[in-house]
Amino acid sequence: MRIIPKTWISIPRKKSMPNPAIQFKPAKPIPYGRQTLGVEELDAVMAVLRSDYLTQGPAIEQFEKAVADYCQMPYAVAFSSGTAALHAACDAAGLGPQDEAITTPITFVATANAVLYQNATPVFADINPTTWNLDPQKTSRKISPRTKALMPVHFAGQPADLDAFYAMADQHKLVVIEDACHALGAQYQGKPIGHCRDMAVFSFHPVKSITTGEGGMVVTPHRHYYEKLLQFRTHGITKDSRTFTAFEGAPWEYEMQDLGYNYRMTDIQAALGVAQMHKLDDFIERRTQLATRYREAFANISAIRCQNPMANSRSAHHLFAIWLDPARCSLTRRAVFEKLVEADIRPQVHYIPVHIQPYYQKHLGTKPGDHIFAEEYYAHCISLPLYPTLSDDEQDYVIETLRNLL
Repeated sequence: MRIIPKTWISIPRKKSMPNPAIQFKPAKPIPYGRQTLGVEELDAVMAVLRSDYLTQGPAIEQFEKAVADYCQMPYAVAFSSGTAALHAACDAAGLGPQDEAITTPITFVATANAVLYQNATPVFADINPTTWNLDPQKTSRKISPRTKALMPVHFAGQPADLDAFYAMADQHKLVVIEDACHALGAQYQGKPIGHCRDMAVFSFHPVKSITTGEGGMVVTPHRHYYEKLLQFRTHGITKDSRTFTAFEGAPWEYEMQDLGYNYRMTDIQAALGVAQMHKLDDFIERRTQLATRYREAFANISAIRCQNPMANSRSAHHLFAIWLDPARCSLTRRAVFEKLVEADIRPQVHYIPVHIQPYYQKHLGTKPGDHIFAEEYYAHCISLPLYPTLSDDEQDYVIETLRNLL
């Protein structure tokens, strides 16, 4: 995966620290994240538009193979979005009305919603106060006879404690669905995230490690999950004559054997994804450079806490979230956020804990106070700009603006 055309971005190779003397103003607002595209992506998309297939064509399998190979997995199935991929994984795991799946409240609502789509129940466990990932010890206390799956999220691209979750799953005979939507390109103990026990799910939204506009993928080492995923994304339909029960297996026949959805990715999206996969390692390298510069710049600012990485892991650095310590910060999080916006910097907050969302309080009976660390983190977190084409000057401007505020 190192066939990297150099027309897409010029990556600074030297290590440099912000220069307070730099007088720099951004030409336009600096977003917290954005896509990075070049002529290779344009060419790939145009080739599909000129071809015979806009959907259900060869680009889908090419993209699936590229992601499966990168993750060192035999199977990958592309979907129309990361949310669709999460839903498909929950279905393949067999989640149903009597089942529970345990996940973190610090995630986008899609993680827990995918469980609800199966009429199963999402159960939340609190986060670790330093890694900001799902806490294995708190998770173990939530396991019940109804628990069928664990859904750790690799938050901000930082791998969760997979050894602990795999051991828990082995002990209780549970399925592990890794929400790796932030983490394509990350590593855990020398293996790529996606090199999984059961299933791992990726998202290709424009701010993620690579993009297909919208899109998702499930990777798995298991043939039976692979076949379920394929069928689920195409209305529950199969054309495999080996499984036919109602018809004689003529060439035109198909059978709907389950209730599925139209969750297919188009060849246009897949071609974009193939071109992006050639650049993934360079994207991650640049994100790591930027994250390192942030960490070095904030090392002596007591008001700022950064996410602590796990040993023997490498983050994909999808986000660079900071925790503003209220005991050491004279400004509220909202004041800092608004002043950054006034300075043409567009931060974000990831995430409002799912268990305090109105729908979950109304229908699942969750409430504020259920998960203290998650709620404390949310009350003080801000995500700063981080994407491969963020320049050193732009990052220095973000750093110096934040320093001046604090």
